[in-house]
Amino acid sequence: MEIAPNIHLLECTKGSYSYLVLGDEPVLVDTSMPGRADEIVRALASLGLKPADLAHIVLTHMDVDHIGNAKRLAELSGATLWAPAPDIPYIEGTAKPKGIRRAIAGLMRVDRPKVDRALDPGARVGSLEVVPAPGHTPGHVCLLTQDVLLAGDLVTTRGGQLKKSPSFLTWDKAALRRSLADVGRRSFAWVCPAHGDPVKRGSLWEALLE
Repeated sequence: MEIAPNIHLLECTKGSYSYLVLGDEPVLVDTSMPGRADEIVRALASLGLKPADLAHIVLTHMDVDHIGNAKRLAELSGATLWAPAPDIPYIEGTAKPKGIRRAIAGLMRVDRPKVDRALDPGARVGSLEVVPAPGHTPGHVCLLTQDVLLAGDLVTTRGGQLKKSPSFLTWDKAALRRSLADVGRRSFAWVCPAHGDPVKRGSLWEALLE
C-alpha cells in the first residue's frame, strides 16, 4: 500500500507494520514480528527491490515485534542498522527489559542483531528525520518524511481514531505525554503507526491530547 509517493506500508507485516521509504537511499522502518523475513523479502521484490538495494534499516525501538527480523534482513542486505541509543542494549540482548516486556521476550524468541549506528535527534537517515518520542520505551523515536509521520508505537489507530500507546506497555507515562505534545507540534498530514492502519491527521492528534 502506497501512503504517499515512495512511502509504502508492507501489508505482509500486518499486526506490527513495517514501512519502506524509497529514494536514493531506500530505508526499511522496523522489521515486524519474528519469522517474517522471507515475506518482507518478497514484498521488497514486488516493489522492484532486492535486499541488497536497502541502504538502511531503522528500528524505532526495542520491542521484539519491531526487531524480529532485523538480524536476518541486515545480513541479507548489508544495510546499515540504526536504533535509538537508549534501546540498543535491549535490542542486542545485553540488558533485560522490565515488567511485561521481559515475559514477552521470553515467549517470542528473536535473533538479536548488532546495531551499527545510533539515531541522533534531528539526524537524517535517507530522507527521514529522526524525531525523539520516548515514553513507550526509553529511546523510542518517530520518523518524519514529506508530510508523513512514521509513528512506531507512540500511537495506535482503531476505528479511524488515534489512541495512545497502551499504558501497560508504557515505560514512562510522563515522558509519553511530553512526546505526544512535542510530536504534535510538528507538521504532518498522515500518521502511520505500527499497530492499526494509517490515518489522515486532521484534528485527531489534538483530540488525542484532550
